[in-house]
Amino acid sequence: MAVHLLAASSTTGGTNFAGLLLPLLLIVGFYFLLIRPQRTKQRAQQALLSSLEVGDDVMTTGGIFGTIIEIDDEEGVVVVEIAPGTQVRMLRQGISQRFIEEEDQGYEGDGDADGSVDEENDRQP
Repeated sequence: MAVHLLAASSTTGGTNFAGLLLPLLLIVGFYFLLIRPQRTKQRAQQALLSSLEVGDDVMTTGGIFGTIIEIDDEEGVVVVEIAPGTQVRMLRQGISQRFIEEEDQGYEGDGDADGSVDEENDRQP
C-alpha cells in the first residue's frame, strides 16, 4: 500500500512541475512579445522629445503639423507655429514625430553630372 502511495506521489510531482513551467513560459513570452517592445518604443519617444530643437518640423499627437519656435525646458512646454502668425503652446509630450528634410543626393533632375544646370537646354522656343 505504501508503495502505491509513493508511486502516485512521484507521478503527480511531474505534472506539478509541468503545471508550474507553463505559466512561467507564458510570462516570459508576454515579456518578449509585449513589454520589451513597448519599453523600446518609450525609450525612442523619450529620446525624440529630449532632442527637439527650435526650428524642427514636427507633428503633434493630434495630427497637427508645425514648426517649433520656442522651447521652455523648465515647464516642459513648446510653442509650435502651425500657420503663419498662429502659435500653439503645448506640452513637450504632445509631439509625436519630428520630420527631417532629406537632401536630394540621388536626384538627377534638370542638372548635369556635375550638378550644374544647363540653361540652354532649359530654354524653350
